[in-house]
Amino acid sequence: MSLIVQKYGGTSVGSIDRIHNVAQRIQRLILEGNQVVAVVSAMSGVTDGLIALAHSVSETPNDRELDVLMSTGEQQSIALLTMALHELGVRAVSITGAQAGICTFGSHTRGRIKSIEPSLMKKYLKEGYALICAGFQGVTEDGIIHTLGRGGSDLSAIAIAAALKADICQILTDVDGVYTCDPRVVKSAVKLNEISYDEMLEMASSGSKVMQSRSVEFAKKFGVVFEVRSSLNHNPGTIVHEEIPSMEAIAVRGVSIERNQARVTVANIPACNSSYAARILTVLAEAEINLDMIVSNVAHDGLVRQSFTMHMSDLGRAQAALKPVLKELGPETRIETEAGLGKISVVGIGMRSHTGVAATMFQALADADIKIGMISTSEIKITVTVDELVLDRAAQVVHHAFHLDEINRLL
Repeated sequence: MSLIVQKYGGTSVGSIDRIHNVAQRIQRLILEGNQVVAVVSAMSGVTDGLIALAHSVSETPNDRELDVLMSTGEQQSIALLTMALHELGVRAVSITGAQAGICTFGSHTRGRIKSIEPSLMKKYLKEGYALICAGFQGVTEDGIIHTLGRGGSDLSAIAIAAALKADICQILTDVDGVYTCDPRVVKSAVKLNEISYDEMLEMASSGSKVMQSRSVEFAKKFGVVFEVRSSLNHNPGTIVHEEIPSMEAIAVRGVSIERNQARVTVANIPACNSSYAARILTVLAEAEINLDMIVSNVAHDGLVRQSFTMHMSDLGRAQAALKPVLKELGPETRIETEAGLGKISVVGIGMRSHTGVAATMFQALADADIKIGMISTSEIKITVTVDELVLDRAAQVVHHAFHLDEINRLL
């Protein structure tokens, strides 16, 4: 008997027919002798509808009350799925994030998991029930409802798998694994059979929509092996686990893209102001703005330019946060912005032992007459910004340059 934790996203339970399909998948696992915990998102479109409903009542709905409202979307899904299982003769019970023992902290609408007390879940499993758990939510130590933000149901599933010491965690979605690039952008992209935590983490942080990076971080921290696979078929997916030596055979294993990016530059900072970086990053952190690429340079005139990228939706808040501190950074200091950017990244743990990756990437872009902007590197990733209008073409030429359509043959 295996203990399997599964996560079903909004599209997987997006209609009554799909809810019945998920129920049949769970029944099949149980008939094979497994214990199942299914972590479920709200039906596709429901969360957006609830947010729109909130805005119809208030122009600026309170975040605490938004959490209370949004948490009902997942509760609708778990109740319907449990009812569908009952119709199949499966012993199942639905539980909320609070009943699952998920304790959270942090800001409303983007809470973080502090701990899980799985005693109630273990009790139901021992009694032979399948558990249908609401993802995306938990409660604080004071019993206040928290939602976990983007990718919250993935995080719930990984955390529950860790707490229950599950044999496998399956992230079921509308794609059947992790691809070398988004197949809607690069038609020749292929599904990877396996990928390391670090590669998956870099691809998630670089724009891959399969999973959010914090879920992968949690899985790596607690050693949760998980599989990304489709809820619409029974094909094997992509296994995500610790890296093994054979993974270094290929320099690049994937290309990620991210749209809707903006660049902010704080210019004309006197180099003698040694605290400028700390001051800038502190105010942006206090405004809860996530930065990605950060580049700082000193010009021949002794003035510093510090640039960073962020999502377009954060651009206004970043400008507002930085404006009050410009004068203390220097009398001529100003903010420059650039919108309409995209990011393209190549990722692979094999980059540690292969040379020429950056040269191949930059040459492919140059041959396609695609201009690059900021450049950022890590041990297993190279990222550049390009005009968003040419982002898809950039992904196609880079994918081709590394022969990623042949990767499974080369491994």
